[in-house]
Amino acid sequence: MKRRFNTAGPCIPGKHYMLPALDRMPEIRELVAGEQYFVIHAPRQTGKTTALRALCRELDGSGEIAAVYCTLEALQGMEDPAEALPAIRDLLFTNYLAGEGEAEPSSESILRESSPERYGRATIIRSTLSDLSRRAGKPLAVFFDEADCLCGRALIAFLRQLRDGYVNRDMIPFPASIALVGMLDVRDYKAQIRPDGESLGQISPFNIISEDLLLRNFTQEEIRALYAQHTQETGQPFAPGAVETAMDWTGGQPWLVNAIARECVEKIHKSACSAPITPEDIETAKETIIRRRDTHVDSLMERLREPRVRRIVEPVVFGGRPAGLSVNDEDYRFVQDLGLLREENGALVPANRMYAEIIGRYLTRDDQTRMLQSIPDTPWATPDGLDMPGLMAAFQAFWRENAGADRRAFDYGEATPHLVLMAFLQRVTNGNGRIAREMALGSGRLDLCVEFRGRRYAIEVKTAENFKGEKSFAQLAKYLDTLGLGEGWMPIFDPSPDKPWDEKLYLRDVPFAGKTLHLVGL
Repeated sequence: MKRRFNTAGPCIPGKHYMLPALDRMPEIRELVAGEQYFVIHAPRQTGKTTALRALCRELDGSGEIAAVYCTLEALQGMEDPAEALPAIRDLLFTNYLAGEGEAEPSSESILRESSPERYGRATIIRSTLSDLSRRAGKPLAVFFDEADCLCGRALIAFLRQLRDGYVNRDMIPFPASIALVGMLDVRDYKAQIRPDGESLGQISPFNIISEDLLLRNFTQEEIRALYAQHTQETGQPFAPGAVETAMDWTGGQPWLVNAIARECVEKIHKSACSAPITPEDIETAKETIIRRRDTHVDSLMERLREPRVRRIVEPVVFGGRPAGLSVNDEDYRFVQDLGLLREENGALVPANRMYAEIIGRYLTRDDQTRMLQSIPDTPWATPDGLDMPGLMAAFQAFWRENAGADRRAFDYGEATPHLVLMAFLQRVTNGNGRIAREMALGSGRLDLCVEFRGRRYAIEVKTAENFKGEKSFAQLAKYLDTLGLGEGWMPIFDPSPDKPWDEKLYLRDVPFAGKTLHLVGL
């Protein structure tokens, strides 16, 4: 069977192009061998389940360790221990017996033997794991995938029974190694418990966790190796620059890397399966995935509506920083665990360029559709590019007319003007160009590069509060140097309700460091 680039569920050897999943998390073997309990966390669709299943096959194949993979995904939202813990017991026994190749009748028989009535609710998980360890006859490793589906009292009860078994495993059979796997790190498990108002008590179940591992993204060379599998199998090459373009847009995020390749292979070149996949094909695939709003993209967008996510993403858009925010803030950590943002040079930025595009386009997509119906299609286009003075003047008129309504319609607070400008530019360039966005928490600005008909236009967005005269000019001049441009645009939004529009709206040219800076008052 011909292999494919996978974008749905775990990768299966022989069916999907895939890399050795454990290479991205080499510490895990040592932790299992050292009989450690640990956490593995990474965003959705990064290869956690693929890695776990590969590890279980490897451990079972060694003959020295028995391994059980158990996903708790079906327990999403179960908070009652009386409901959740027996369900975990059933999953553990069923998955253990499936790994041993035992028939279903035997499974049913053992499940009856291990009923809650036999064990008692207070020790059902500890007793179940003890039974399985005894049956294994050798060290047992258990991997609880989607462990963060548990919440509230069910999560507390589950963790306490793991701790009880761990501290007594010199007296009773119990798994040598256990891993909790999901999107959350240890801090977020704790945060998930606290809102329910139940204390963990003086003895925390988390003090048995020795490590908290992060499953990293692909490197550029790993993307090259993955794509090379397709070339070796079909003869279809990836042209020079294609891998670099894929890395530039995806940052190595595994689902995006596979989705772009699949779009190129199965859609763009479906009728020309031997044609090289070019950087331009990668660009087209990226755009299609964003516009089509595949499940991965759509689920990411829904996260942006959550208050704890919005609290962090909003200032990232306009370069601000919420009062009191620190790197130890649980929400600050949470957006990184989601894979939406990442730290770079001490600031939070979108995790990759595709996510920056998605954030810029979809934060206010419904309102943009309603609001932008009055904007004509690219009347500022010229044979050589864009009439930027005319475009900026048109936006000034648009902002003056709609600013009040827009602020009521959008729910992203201080980021509203920046999002409206991006929406306006998106409508202008749609189908004829693109916008590259650079956002960073605490930077005090939003950098945009509009590419249209072969020309580039640099825009650095400020608020009146963040405008610092020559310091701001120097920032824009540095951005222009990066792009190799001699002129740039600086829209400055002034939210002062008492200042008349005649004072807010202006177009001024400022020479600075050999550049021409166009200031646009708003």
